Amino acid sequence: MDEKQAIIKLIMPKAVLKALTPEAYRAIPTNLQVSDMACIKKYPFCIGRESRVTLVDGKLEMERRTLSDCTPNNDLYLIDFGEFLNISREHLIIDQRDNGYIVIDRGSDSGTFIGEKRVGGGDSGGTSELKDGDIIAIGAHSTPYRYKFISLMAISYE
Repeated sequence: MDEKQAIIKLIMPKAVLKALTPEAYRAIPTNLQVSDMACIKKYPFCIGRESRVTLVDGKLEMERRTLSDCTPNNDLYLIDFGEFLNISREHLIIDQRDNGYIVIDRGSDSGTFIGEKRVGGGDSGGTSELKDGDIIAIGAHSTPYRYKFISLMAISYE
């Protein structure tokens, strides 16, 4: 692998979560957002709710600080604007396996849907296969937090 390919491999995402609803789009913090997508640069990729949010000059900002001796529980912290919370603090993991991808519900209360298949919920956890193009709904069946999983692993950069 030449130097340019190594740089591209380092900075390009392995997959993205494309927001499918206005609420899903707004839930992605601006510092992690590219257009209407959240980038996945490494696996496992952990998603949970951000509970430390402040309003600064009319704009929501996360209060989360990175401490050198403290590893965050999630790679992506979504902001849940719902009246009833859909996203748990430690909600789900997207991971890569030899033959594809999986979603692991981390014992969330509301669960996760891959298409119409419910994974976890009721604090029970669960696992499901995840395919390129699958719709992930984070929370109860009526959740507005819906994303399309798009794998970029097969793309060649020349």
